[in-house]
Amino acid sequence: MPKIILISFFIFSFSVSATEVIEGRVVGVHDGDTVTLLIAGNQQLKIRLAQIDAPELDQAFGQKSKQSLSDMVFNKAIKVEKETVDKYGRTVGTLIVDGMDANREQVKRGMAWAYKQYLHDQSLLQVEEDARQAKAGLWSEPNPMPPWEYRHGKKTIAKSPHAEPAVPAQQKETCGSKQYCKEMASCEEAKFYLMQCGLSRLDGDGDGVPCEKLCGHVR
Repeated sequence: MPKIILISFFIFSFSVSATEVIEGRVVGVHDGDTVTLLIAGNQQLKIRLAQIDAPELDQAFGQKSKQSLSDMVFNKAIKVEKETVDKYGRTVGTLIVDGMDANREQVKRGMAWAYKQYLHDQSLLQVEEDARQAKAGLWSEPNPMPPWEYRHGKKTIAKSPHAEPAVPAQQKETCGSKQYCKEMASCEEAKFYLMQCGLSRLDGDGDGVPCEKLCGHVR
């Protein structure tokens, strides 16, 4: 039994020491889950917060999520517990600032989702659920759209030959309050939610025209 305990201890010690920790100062906050870190040698490193996904900047709460992260880490000395490097060359990891896990805090504040596709700490799901129940941050909206769905919707629109010009910024409304065709008051509103909010479910057949009952005659 003592041998087993000793072996387990060494395995645990190796796994902890094997975690690469990067130290530096945050010199840029790009959105609610991406920062730029200045490290030794005056080198800049882009860091993507692991296991979470914040709203895109042009989504509801996108700017607030960015501000939330900025308030926590900008111009502060932090540690990054590195996990990997993603396909965009960003270092993916957990940001620790003043002993606080900034990734978890973003979810707790309702400023990010637990990113289920890349999740390995299942306790983040409960943190997200607590934020949802408290209607914190983005959960104050009735039907907030996950950013991965939003990004998918934008890609679909970009590929569609029927895609229409984007609505000017000054005409934008808050996205996320409506989700289905039955909630749309007009064809124009349906187009707005498809084009500006990435609500791809409105275009079931992928022809670029949302809500056929409202817009079926419009080509």
